[in-house]
Amino acid sequence: MEEKIDILLATYNGEKYLKEQIDSILNQTYKNIQLIISDDCSKDNTRSILKEYEKKDSRVKLYFQDKNLGYVKNFEFLLKQVTSQYYMLSDQDDVWLEEKVEKTIQFLKNNNADFVFGDLEVVDQNLNTIYESFGDYMLLNDKIKKNINSYEVNYLYNCVTGCTVLSKKKFINDILPIPVYSKYVVHDHWMGLMVSLHGGKLAYMTEKYIKYRQHGSNQIGTEKISHNFTTLEQVRELFINVKLGVFGTYVKNNKKFPPSIQELNQKALNYFEMVEKKKNFNFKDWNIYHRLYRKEKVNYYILNFIIMNMPFIGKYLFKIRLFILKLIKKR
Repeated sequence: MEEKIDILLATYNGEKYLKEQIDSILNQTYKNIQLIISDDCSKDNTRSILKEYEKKDSRVKLYFQDKNLGYVKNFEFLLKQVTSQYYMLSDQDDVWLEEKVEKTIQFLKNNNADFVFGDLEVVDQNLNTIYESFGDYMLLNDKIKKNINSYEVNYLYNCVTGCTVLSKKKFINDILPIPVYSKYVVHDHWMGLMVSLHGGKLAYMTEKYIKYRQHGSNQIGTEKISHNFTTLEQVRELFINVKLGVFGTYVKNNKKFPPSIQELNQKALNYFEMVEKKKNFNFKDWNIYHRLYRKEKVNYYILNFIIMNMPFIGKYLFKIRLFILKLIKKR
């Protein structure tokens, strides 16, 4: 008999695409599901739509929040409602292919995994393909392949897309509470990291069972912010702020980490706090940079090293690179 799987859907002002997404979940080939939905004080027609589904399908369970939690804490609330052995996460504006649940639970069991995440197809608001592979476009697939059997797959940056996740319930206590210290560490980032650090095995599905809709109102999407920058200073500021947010979050929650990684968290935070103040050259603690980036491709390693530690040189190289990209119409 199929084990029940809880599917967690956080909603907020999602009336435009919500029906299409809920239909794609309820029409899965895998039928033993419970769709648990928490609405975060929507001001549009979302709650009326949800009540309609609650009436016509007993697998739908609703919660309406009295005050706005924000999407991270709304997902945290949903995690606390899980009663089944397995659970999945869902966005409110995507479309699931009908075999998504069936194929994902099968993949988890075949790989003896505890936490599965995967690739997806990026589409526009009308479901026309923009990018066939989110992982390729965001340059994640190589990083995942290289680090999938280590906590490092989700340590330096987030490689987990939440709407692809299937996980075992037993790790929820390790995940909670989800920190909100920085916008650069959200629920899926934290979940993947905590499961791997607490003995869980992560597995990655290259098959794509979600149409990941981009429509201009997404909380998290495919935009590469740094592509809009015209100076190295802007790129460097973003890169450093991201890492300050990531390692600041880790240090504030250091008890969740093994002692050896607690030490690395603090050293990494100290390093990025230091390089933030260096405007031209930095000659200290290069070993910390190497420890963090040692598994990256050589060109990425060198480029980021220059951005962090040699911005005086880097700004001229950046201008040349930007000129070339404009010349070939890639900017």
